[in-house]
Amino acid sequence: MSEHLSPSALLAWYAESKRDLPWRHTDDAWKILLSEILLQQTQVSRGIHYWQKLVKRFPTPQSMADAEVDEVLHLWQGAGYYSRARRLHALSVQVCLPTIEGGFNGNLPLTAPALLTLPGIGPYTAAAVASIAYGEPVACVDGNIRRVMARQSKRLDPSVKEVETWANAVLYHDDAGDWNQALMELGATVCTPKRPLCGQCPVASTCAGKSTPLLYPQPKKVKRKRLDLKCTLRFDTNGLPELVQRGNDGLLAGMWGPPMGDGIDVTGLEYLGVVEHTLSHRDIFVEVWHGSCHRGTEPSTVALSSLDRKILALGGI
Repeated sequence: MSEHLSPSALLAWYAESKRDLPWRHTDDAWKILLSEILLQQTQVSRGIHYWQKLVKRFPTPQSMADAEVDEVLHLWQGAGYYSRARRLHALSVQVCLPTIEGGFNGNLPLTAPALLTLPGIGPYTAAAVASIAYGEPVACVDGNIRRVMARQSKRLDPSVKEVETWANAVLYHDDAGDWNQALMELGATVCTPKRPLCGQCPVASTCAGKSTPLLYPQPKKVKRKRLDLKCTLRFDTNGLPELVQRGNDGLLAGMWGPPMGDGIDVTGLEYLGVVEHTLSHRDIFVEVWHGSCHRGTEPSTVALSSLDRKILALGGI
């Protein structure tokens, strides 16, 4: 059964085959946390670039807590899902509060339950940081581990609870950090969704679904939504665009960009075209209208989303 996964086989494979990622060369919990939050919804290749920028500017929670959230957003621009950056800044502020005020005196807490009390930290991130940075014997559950579990156990659609139960059952307590990383690495590089490399799998001998791996787990149906917006792209006499900072809620909270929404008045403006932008569950179509303004903003001085950069590009910036 899959509960008898061989620690020696999996950990030996991991030691030999793991990708050389920069956050695997540190035991600094803060730097590991930054990598985990980035990789939630950013590809590894791009995540490395953003992680290096963040670590250089914010080597400690205190250095981020002392900065304005706008600066964090500015470094984050292009990575997407900007609410992560806002929550990360809020997390740093809370960590740096004194204990008497509910903080941790500038140091990340040492356990998964304590990490869970911080903004933006869910069960996966808490378990990953606690096991990798501190060696706490707590199992991780992510999409990669769910896929490994489904194939090992021949389960079509395992629930979160079932995956958690399996992950806890197979957890190697003596080296939980490497064990969790090894399982995730296995799912990311060998036990992949469409082209699994079963012949290279170190735990193929215990896999109940290896003869038909593509059946497990069944793909989840994603319901995509269409969002239609209008945007006014106005320029001043120096060619600088009118940029406004968005509020704390919504799709691009806290980011800067041309005025945009579903009720924008475009009377008297020139139609430039449509910008299309795709997110994980949403297709965005933005009508862009050209006009003039009294005073614009230099785009390089503010945090812009990838969508807003596309809009500016349509206007020649």
